[in-house]
Amino acid sequence: MSIRVGIADDQALVRSGFRMIVEARPDLEVVGEAEDGEQAVALAQALEPDVLLLDIRMPVMDGIEATRRIVASGKRTRILILTTFDLDEYVYAAIRAGASGFLLKDVEPAELVDAIRVVAAGNSLFGPAATERLMARFAHEPEPAAVRSLEELTDREREILRLLATGLSNAELAEQLHLSETTVKTHVSAVLRKLHVRDRVQAVIAAYDAGLVRPGA
Repeated sequence: MSIRVGIADDQALVRSGFRMIVEARPDLEVVGEAEDGEQAVALAQALEPDVLLLDIRMPVMDGIEATRRIVASGKRTRILILTTFDLDEYVYAAIRAGASGFLLKDVEPAELVDAIRVVAAGNSLFGPAATERLMARFAHEPEPAAVRSLEELTDREREILRLLATGLSNAELAEQLHLSETTVKTHVSAVLRKLHVRDRVQAVIAAYDAGLVRPGA
């Protein structure tokens, strides 16, 4: 089954370029396009693409508000933010709103395709350096409204969450905790479910917000 992709950007040339790259792959298909944030939300509601490539600066409604609305709607669509600048204020806000990753607009075609596949598989697209900068930023600017209760987590799940905050993969978690990778995946899934978050990065943000972990800890 192919990965269904939506493209939201106010520049027609950008949309057509991404469409050509995506549709050249047999496992990917473009199901719709939008030229502003409001159309992007409508696209997600009507077509539910697996991945939405979403420009962060658009007319009518920006990518941050569009991300909030799509995530709040409960749709399964995962969002890849398109930006001209690496980790600027808009990107931080979009990630807090629930985006699963970000890409620079000058990304190489192969990187774009890989990113779509990674996010469609339920993973987040952040390198270790970007994740570290994100976590430090969010921890220094806590949002009380975003703080989530960790009371439902078991001791083991809290331990898993603390280690997730250091950027360890499932395989590395399994090695450190002397567990099977399957068991670790089960624990990670339970953490995401109990925190009502979409992916690992959102779980780590919740951990920082709740004070479970601190930068440099």
